[in-house]
Amino acid sequence: MSGPARVLVTGAGGQLGRAVVAAARARGLATLATNHRELPVEDADACRAAIGRARPALVVHCAAWTDVDGCEADPDRADRINGHGTAYVAAACRAVDARLVAVSTDYVFAVGRAETAARRPLREDDPVAPASAYGRSKLLGEEAVRTDPPPIGFHVARTAWVFGPGGRNFPAAILARARRGEPLRVVDDQIGSPTLTVDLADALLDLGLSDAPSGTWHAANEGALSWHAFAVAICARAGLHVDIGRQTTAELGRPAPRPAWSVLDCSKLAALRGRRLPDWEDALQRYLEQPGDTP
Repeated sequence: MSGPARVLVTGAGGQLGRAVVAAARARGLATLATNHRELPVEDADACRAAIGRARPALVVHCAAWTDVDGCEADPDRADRINGHGTAYVAAACRAVDARLVAVSTDYVFAVGRAETAARRPLREDDPVAPASAYGRSKLLGEEAVRTDPPPIGFHVARTAWVFGPGGRNFPAAILARARRGEPLRVVDDQIGSPTLTVDLADALLDLGLSDAPSGTWHAANEGALSWHAFAVAICARAGLHVDIGRQTTAELGRPAPRPAWSVLDCSKLAALRGRRLPDWEDALQRYLEQPGDTP
């Protein structure tokens, strides 16, 4: 696919969707941004009508319910938005011969424990076994795309630990609490790769605009660390000298299980693009340098 293309982005009101819209427009691509009010993905008729009117060449499906504990409390709603909603978007893409990039998550993998998890990055063909309602709903969406895919092509892009300008995310929450002088305790038994929306958006577009065969891909910034180590790095880079305590996931006591090992093997995508996503430290620095964005 070359030259200007009409790109439709679902979930454009979220932090990742906004980044994809900005990246697409920076490339000179005619881009339609749709938020939940304009395109409620859990409504099959709305998906068919909106995508049918736009007739995009590429749909980047960022819309999702990402409140992990909220999904645990209301799994039916999670399935409607993350599972059936993705199926409706895929069906609408089939109707207009649009390519689809559907964003998924590390939560489709087994939870495990940090001390027993496979100490290698997770590959696209590793077994999936989601333990949370959120993970199951996202896997439902993945399976819908693969079972009845748009004939022109599709890509399922799994990512993890997403943060970016203009959204609710881990760095913003840590900075806000640190600057208010609130005590901080952060889990140290979950390991992953913090992923900046700006970097992820470019990777998603490279994937969607390529001639790569349909399939599943992993996309995350390079490097890995615990949430506790990430919190320490955030405060240090922001010039905040605060004590950050450690706790286990069990001590945190959240309703939904969290993966202990969220490090994704992104070598397949790196081979396609000719480069890896930047290291998380570089991504964090660029995030902190965004004027007026961080608390």
